[in-house]
Amino acid sequence: MGSDEVGRAREAFAAGDWRRARALLERVRDGAAADGHSAAGDLAAPDLELLARATWWLGDTAASREVAEDAYRARAAAGESEAAASVALELALSWALEGDVVIGQAWLNRAHRVLRDLEEGPTHGYLRYLEGSFALELSGDQDSAARSASEVLALAERFDDDALRAMALALSGLAALWGGRTEVGFGDLDEAMLVVLSGAVPPLWAGDVHCTVIHLCHELGDLARMRAWTDTMNRWAAPLSSTFLYAAVTRVHQLQLLSAEGEWDEVEREVSGLSRALVGSHGWVAGEGYRELGDIRRLSGDRDGARAAYERARDLSVSAEPGAALLAEAEGRPAEALALLRAALGESGHIGRARLLLPTVEVALRAGDVPLAESAATELAETARRHDTPGLRAWADHAAAELLLHRGAWQEALAPLETAAAVYRAQRSRYATARVHELVARAHDGLGHRALAEAERATATAIYDRLGAAPDVARLAPHRPPGGLTEREVEVLRRVARGASNRDVARELVISEKTVSRHLANVYAKAGVSSRTAAAAWAREHGIDAAPLAPAPNTP
Repeated sequence: MGSDEVGRAREAFAAGDWRRARALLERVRDGAAADGHSAAGDLAAPDLELLARATWWLGDTAASREVAEDAYRARAAAGESEAAASVALELALSWALEGDVVIGQAWLNRAHRVLRDLEEGPTHGYLRYLEGSFALELSGDQDSAARSASEVLALAERFDDDALRAMALALSGLAALWGGRTEVGFGDLDEAMLVVLSGAVPPLWAGDVHCTVIHLCHELGDLARMRAWTDTMNRWAAPLSSTFLYAAVTRVHQLQLLSAEGEWDEVEREVSGLSRALVGSHGWVAGEGYRELGDIRRLSGDRDGARAAYERARDLSVSAEPGAALLAEAEGRPAEALALLRAALGESGHIGRARLLLPTVEVALRAGDVPLAESAATELAETARRHDTPGLRAWADHAAAELLLHRGAWQEALAPLETAAAVYRAQRSRYATARVHELVARAHDGLGHRALAEAERATATAIYDRLGAAPDVARLAPHRPPGGLTEREVEVLRRVARGASNRDVARELVISEKTVSRHLANVYAKAGVSSRTAAAAWAREHGIDAAPLAPAPNTP
C-alpha cells in the first residue's frame, strides 16, 4: 500500500498538487513510524526530499527544513555524498533567508566538508555561489564574491549548466555593484534574469537572486530598477504557487514601492499579516515589512504603533533605523536620536550606510551638531559618486541643500533641491517630494520671495495631507496665514498690531514706507476692516501674535 501511495504522491508533485503530494507522503511516513520504524518511516531519501519540497511549496518552511534534515541523514547514511551536500546547501540557504546566519553557515561548512574530497560537479557550483554570497553579505568582500563567481562560471561552462550560468552572472553582478561598477553590475544581473525567467534555476535559488537584487536596489535608492525587478519577480512567482514563500516576499516588495508612492492605507492593511506569515521562513524580508510599517505609522502620527513595528523588526535582526531615531527625535529626544543613528552607521557596510546618511544630516543639523552633518553629507556625496544611482544622487543633493539652507545660502540651495525633486518625482517618491517642496519654500522665504514660498509650502502641505502625514500637516499649519494673507502681510500686520508706525515697520523689515502702505491696504481688504485698530483686533482674533520679530530679509 505504501508504494502505491508514494507513486501517487510523485504524480501529484509532478502535477503541482503540493497539498496532495504532502498528504500522501506524510501518511506513508507517519504510518511506518507508528509501526516502530525510523522517524523517516518507509520513505527513501528521494521521497523525503520530495516531501520537503512539497511542504516548502505550501509555505511551511520550518516543517520543510525538518524533513530536509531527515533527507540529508538518509543520503549521508547511504553514502550518497554529493546528494547529501546538495540538501545541506539548500538548508544553508533556507536558514540564511530566515535570518539565522550561524546555522546557515554551519550547513554550508558541512556541505563544504562533504564535497571537498569529491570530484568537481555542478553541486560544487552551488557551494561556490553560497560562499561568495555569504562573503558579500556578511563582510562586503566583493573580491571573494567575484572570485567565486568566476569559479561558478567555469563549472557552468564545463557542465553546460544554465542554472549555474545564471548564478555566476548574478554573483558577478552583485560583486560589481558593491565595488561601484554599477552599469556592469546591473548588466550582469539583467542577463542572469533572462535565464531565471526561462525556468532553468531551481525556485529556492531563483527567489534568492530576485530578492537579493531587489533589496540592493532599495538600499541604493534606485526605485525605478527595484520596481522593474519586482515586476519581474511577480511574473516569475505568480504562475508557480500562491502559497510558497516567494509569493509573500514579492508582495512585501510591492508594498515597499507602494509605500513610496503614498498608498499608505493599502500597505497598513497588508504588510503586518504578510510579515507575520514570513516569520520562520524569510525573516529578513519579514523584518523589512515591519520596518516599512513602522515608518508609515510614524509619519501618520501613530507613535505607539510605530514603536511596536520597529520592535518587531529588531526582533527579526533587521535594523529599525533611521525610523526609530526619527521617532525619538519627534518625541523630543534628539540626543537619543543621534546615538541611534551613530550606532546604526557603525554596524552597517558602506552600502547599508547610504540610507542612513541623509536622516543623519537632518537630525544633526536640528540638534546643532554641524560637524556630524557635514561629515554625513560628504560621505553621502562620495557614495553617490561611487555607485551613481539616481536615488543616491538625489539623497546627496538633498543633503547638500540642507547644509546650504543651514548656512543661509538660500539661492545656492535651490539648484540641488530642484535636481533632487526631479528624481523623487520620476521615482514616484511622494513624501520625499513633499520634503523638497518644503525646503524650496524655506529658501524662497530666505530670499524674500513670499509668493513663491507660499506656493511651495502649499504644495508640500497638500501632498502631506493626501498621504495622511498628520504631524507634517499640523507642523505646517502655522504657515497658512488666515484670511488669505501672505507671509509678508502677516509680518506687517503683526507689527501694526503692537502699535508700530509705518516708518517703524519699514525700518524693521528693511522695506520702503510705500511698500508697507501697500501691504497694509491688502490686509484691510482681505480682513474686511478699515482702520489700524480694527486690523489689530482682527489679528488677535485670528491668532496672529503681536510680539516683535527679528528684521526680515530686504526683498518686498
